[in-house]
Amino acid sequence: MDNLWSLLWIFFVVSAVMPMIQARLLAMARLRFLRRIERQRGSRVITLIHRQESRSILGIPVARYIDIDDSEQILRAIRLTPREMPIDLILHTPGGLVLATQQIANALRNHPARVSIIIPHHAMSGGTMLALAAGEILMDGNAVLGPLDPQVGEYPAVSLLRVIGEKDKNELDDKTLIFADVARTALAQIQEFMGGLVQDRMAPAQAKELIAALTEGRWTHDYPITFAHAARLGFPVSDAVPPDVYALMDLYPQPRQARPSVQFVPVPYRREPAPPPAHRARMEREQ
Repeated sequence: MDNLWSLLWIFFVVSAVMPMIQARLLAMARLRFLRRIERQRGSRVITLIHRQESRSILGIPVARYIDIDDSEQILRAIRLTPREMPIDLILHTPGGLVLATQQIANALRNHPARVSIIIPHHAMSGGTMLALAAGEILMDGNAVLGPLDPQVGEYPAVSLLRVIGEKDKNELDDKTLIFADVARTALAQIQEFMGGLVQDRMAPAQAKELIAALTEGRWTHDYPITFAHAARLGFPVSDAVPPDVYALMDLYPQPRQARPSVQFVPVPYRREPAPPPAHRARMEREQ
């Protein structure tokens, strides 16, 4: 019985310690990739990576988004970066708080050296605003950006303005009218801020069209702006994403599920070149 209790005690100790060891090993692996990318590009590499289910409390997924803690950490990283050193921000986010996003965008915009945003998968909403602050956007050919239409409560600002424009104000309650007033202010603020980000990087007419496309409610808030579409809108996009960025993303896994919904052999397949005509004819005769 004593041996059994000893084994159980060892099991509980190992179970308690192993997650900490695994987390430490994962953090060290991430740092190795960050340093490798920094050596390759001669830059300071910062990550802003949000997984929709990066952790859970009592089994309930907790969504991640750009918040004040993110802005404080990124601003600190930028302060620690020499003015002449380029910055690469690896971005994977659904968006987040406007205040935090604008703080980060301003800091990136004011950095004297080259600033690049690297998007391996998606940068929606506030992530798109951060992309506008960069001099170049390295974006996977299948990655997407998203509109920047501000939200007031649970409603798009543009939708609230359309409601009061289409209805008699006497038919609307005070709460709707207040929401509409806040929506008008929020829309003007976001458009003014975007104008400051792009004013010296594109022609005025192109900047005006870009701002209108992203904020006027032309698309829903989760509409995917593809690589080709972003290029047409005037985003400075390139598909030269460093290969190590994809490897780094593998070190930010989603929570494990009982059964994976996607499976594949994790190696690159290369199509074999077709044999020359003479060799192909000989093979056919032999068959």
